Amino acid sequence: MSQRIAFLKGHGTENDFVIVPDPENVIDLPPAAVAALCDRRAGIGGDGLLHVVRSAAHPEARAMAGRAEWFMDYRNADGSIAEMCGNGVRVFAHYLQRAGHTTAGDLAVATRGGVKTVYIAGNGDITVGMGKALLPEAEVTVSVGERSWPARNVNMGNPHAVAFVDDLAHAGNLFTPPPFSPASVYPDGVNVEFVVERSPRHVAMRVHERGSGETRSCGTGACAVAVATARRDGADPALTGVPATYTVDVPGGTLVITEHPDGEIEMTGPAVIVAEGEIDPEWLATALR
Repeated sequence: MSQRIAFLKGHGTENDFVIVPDPENVIDLPPAAVAALCDRRAGIGGDGLLHVVRSAAHPEARAMAGRAEWFMDYRNADGSIAEMCGNGVRVFAHYLQRAGHTTAGDLAVATRGGVKTVYIAGNGDITVGMGKALLPEAEVTVSVGERSWPARNVNMGNPHAVAFVDDLAHAGNLFTPPPFSPASVYPDGVNVEFVVERSPRHVAMRVHERGSGETRSCGTGACAVAVATARRDGADPALTGVPATYTVDVPGGTLVITEHPDGEIEMTGPAVIVAEGEIDPEWLATALR
């Protein structure tokens, strides 16, 4: 990998990303390169990498090119591919606006979880249409040390297990994936959220993100938590016809999640670009040896 590569660094409620603009999809980003770039001590550092590609230029997104010009080719910090990242979509949209590819207002972004609708507000907040939650019936248990909890199985285009606990400290250090059972429910691993009550329609969470460890925020996780909390509270907008809105505190800030009667879920929060520069090709070549 000898070409010089531009990058930016951004975050959404401190869920941080390395951003690599590559409109024509000419940059080779093997898992080892992504992991090196996301390394917090030897690389740039991030919970994941946002590869910015035109949908028409990427084989996984060409079918969506008629609905969304841009594809968020998202990678976890270990280099593995992920279906979706809610905070990542906000940062991705903010980058597109900063780069002059879009303006405030409505935007469509292609992801492996489908085309997501985005609204960029004048005050900097970004709302993402996260699609609908699936609630598989499978019973799940998650554990940390000697403690175990029943967890709600929620799929937001990626899998989540949501456990309600008495204290967020019970989640432990979350460096490694919390064990879950039965293993067959999540054959490719799972994002695990631990949740406590703050007040009516207001919760706080910690999360272990599959492939990244504990992160300061997780957008799809916050949506999964809001849906799981609503069902625990007996609220189902599809039945009542009334939207359900929850405030979800994450270690890196606050997200507002609304589930509408048609099942569509919206997430609103900030996005920030903090730096931009150029990756040293010699460093990257050395990192890949």
